[in-house]
Order: sequence, then structure tokens, then C-alpha cells
Amino acid sequence: MNDAVRSNVTPHNDSSSNSPENDARSKTVAAYANPTYRYLVLGILTVVYISNFVDRQVINVLASYIIEDLQLTDGQFGMLSGLAFAVIYTVLGIPIARLADLSNRRNVIAASVAIWSVMTAACGFAQNFGQLFAARFGVGIGEAGGSPPAHSIVSDIFPAKQRATALSIYSLGVYGGILIGTVGGAYLVQYFDWRTAFIVVGIPGVFLSLLVRFVIKEPPRGMAEGRRDVAPPGFFHVMRILASRRSFIHLSFACALHAFVTYGMGNFLPLFLGRVHSMPILDVGLYYGLIAGVGGLLGTFAGGWLSDRMADKRDDKAWYVWVPFISTLAAIPFALISFLLMPDGYSAAFSYFIPVFFGGLYLAPCIAATHFLVGIRMRAMASAILLFVLNLIGLGLGPMMTGLVSDWLTPAYGVDALRYAMSLTVLVNLWCAFHYYRATKTIHEDIALAAE
Repeated sequence: MNDAVRSNVTPHNDSSSNSPENDARSKTVAAYANPTYRYLVLGILTVVYISNFVDRQVINVLASYIIEDLQLTDGQFGMLSGLAFAVIYTVLGIPIARLADLSNRRNVIAASVAIWSVMTAACGFAQNFGQLFAARFGVGIGEAGGSPPAHSIVSDIFPAKQRATALSIYSLGVYGGILIGTVGGAYLVQYFDWRTAFIVVGIPGVFLSLLVRFVIKEPPRGMAEGRRDVAPPGFFHVMRILASRRSFIHLSFACALHAFVTYGMGNFLPLFLGRVHSMPILDVGLYYGLIAGVGGLLGTFAGGWLSDRMADKRDDKAWYVWVPFISTLAAIPFALISFLLMPDGYSAAFSYFIPVFFGGLYLAPCIAATHFLVGIRMRAMASAILLFVLNLIGLGLGPMMTGLVSDWLTPAYGVDALRYAMSLTVLVNLWCAFHYYRATKTIHEDIALAAE
């Protein structure tokens, strides 16, 4: 990293080398040459992502209270926890990523944090399904600007051989947010109410946005690789490039189906433990939050570290896809055991540790693989396109379809309908694994095309 960074601060022999812009750039590059600052920035971005998922996921542990208070069906709750957020999140992700490729990524992130935090607090004032849907829609507007510019920054400040590991640290925010949101939300709803829970988890993000704005320095594009910056191509140009990469087509659908299963299970698991196993809400928050949070944190980090290690050891970047492929298949039997065979909520929650660990291995390797397929000025847009497919299908349809299947099965199976609906969702992993396997067949030639 340091060699690459120093190559960016070598003075040029032209009259503009002492310009204020070059001085500022040199100071920024020098700051990122210090590993302490580099990891501080990664740490702040990870905390931002934790906030992102606290605000996104806290609704799940509040499910039974919201359903009872607002008189909702499982299908409507699936829309609130998935579709209401996912539609605007995916639609706005593309133009915001374009803005991030053209402008200051740090400022885009800071503004986004402030918006999603305010809208999360607004959820606490909703009086009916429509108002809560609109507030969740607003959360999606803010969160659309979080990850693509953050992915781009991380790829610029860490060298290629450390990229998936760095992205896995950033991606810990997914399960860190689930852990904090679930445990904290359970205690807040137990001692206050679900409205207070939304307000309390939303407010800290406003202060976090100021931390991003005044601590993080915008890094030069391509800094880690010492590559020359170029003008960012337009959206349609990036789309044509990604569409021509057969590995990306399969990788994006695999990620989407992976997320379909992850959100379809995870968004309903607190409700499953309470409804099917009569688990008290504090126990749901504590056991599910700790098990899903810790298991997911370990799996997410392991996915990035393992894929970096295997790709480097075997000199084969296909391992950025093989790791998600293997973990996807491994998760299936353990998830079915959790939902179908465990006799009580506590054993179901503990047995969920293994599928949630395997389920977390995919995200960082897939983001890293996507960045290997495009140029340096395309990374935020490439992340946004990947997240567009992932969230529209995964987050938008996963919880909604699980909820609708539960509603459909309820007349025949009663409270167990949710158990069977979640078990059917797990089997989508077989379809997911097929696309991961197909991606491995062309990823070498697609990466070679990106290098050209």
C-alpha cells in the first residue's frame, strides 16, 4: 500500500505541481499512507453501515407490536420491512452512485446518514400502514447513498490483495446493525413502546453524519493502485460493460437470490420465535440478536479474509465466487433444522448460528469481484448496480414473498404457517448456488477484459 501511495505523491515536472489542488492531494495521500488513519476511516464507514442496518432492521424485532397496533397482515409487514424500503433504495442508488463517481463521496455519505436517521425517527410518529410505509420509503431514500460511495472509498485506500478483507470489515455493519438493532429494539419496546424505539435509534445518526463530514478526507481515485484517474463514464456505458461480463450477470443474480433467502428468513425470525415458540420479547432480542449478530459478523469477516487468502494462495480470483458458492450450499440443511426440527425457541435460535455464519460469507467477496470487473471510476456505479439487483429482488421480494406464503398457509397450518414459509424460502439457495457456479466459468476472462 505504501509504495502505491508514494507513487501518487511523486512531484510532477510541470508548473502546476505546486498548485493548491496538488498540495491538498499530496496531504490527503500522505494521511492515507498512515495505516492508523486508513483504518480509522474504515472504522467510521463501518459504524455508518452499522447505523444503516440498525435503522433498516430494528423494525423486525418490533414486528409483533406493530402488527397488533396497526392491525397488519404478515404480507403487509413483509412490505414494510422489505418492499417499502427496497424500491426507492434501488431506484435512487444508481443516480446517487453516479453523483459519487463525479463528486465528493464523503459528502454524499454524510448527507445520506442524516436523511435516513431523520426518517427512521419519523417512523415512530406513524399512525397507520400508509404513514409507516411512507416513512420507511424515506429511510430508503437516505440509505441509497450509503454503500456505493463507501465501497468506492474502501477500494481506493486499500490495495487489491487486501480489498475483500477491508470490504468484509465494512460489511460487518450488516450484522453489527442487526445485533444492536435487535437487542436494543427489544429492550426499548419492552420498557417503552415501538414508537420510542424508532426515535431513539434514529437520532444518533445525525451526529454520525457530522463525524463523516469533518474527519474523513476524500481520497484520490485509484490511489491504492497508483493508477491514473480518468473521467467517469456514464451510467449506460457502465451498464454495457457489466452486461458484457457474463460472470457479473450470474454473480448479480446469485447475490440477489442469496439476499432473498437472508432477508426472507432474517426479517421474520424474531416474529417466528415469538409466534411459533412463544419466546418472550427480551429473550428474542437477546438470543436472536446475539446469535445472528455474532454469527453474521464472524461469517462476513471470514468471507473477505478467506477469499483474499485463497485467491492469493492459488493465484485465482475465481475464489471470490467459490467461497460464496460453497457457503450457500452449506447453509441449507442447518437452516431447515432450525425451522423444522428444533422443539423450542432457544434451540432454534442457537442452531441458527451456523446458517447465519454461512450466510454472511458472500457479500464482501462479491463486491470485491465486481470491482475487479470495472475501471476505477466505475466502482461506485458498479456497486450500485449490484446492490440494485440484490436489493430489488432480495430485500424487495424476499420478506414480502415469505409473508404472503405465510398468509396463504395460515388457514391450513395456523401459527406453523410461518415455519413452513421460511423453510420454503431457504430452498431458493439451490437456485442461488447455480448462478455462483456459472459465474466461475467466465470470471477470469472478464477480469482480463477489465484490465485492458
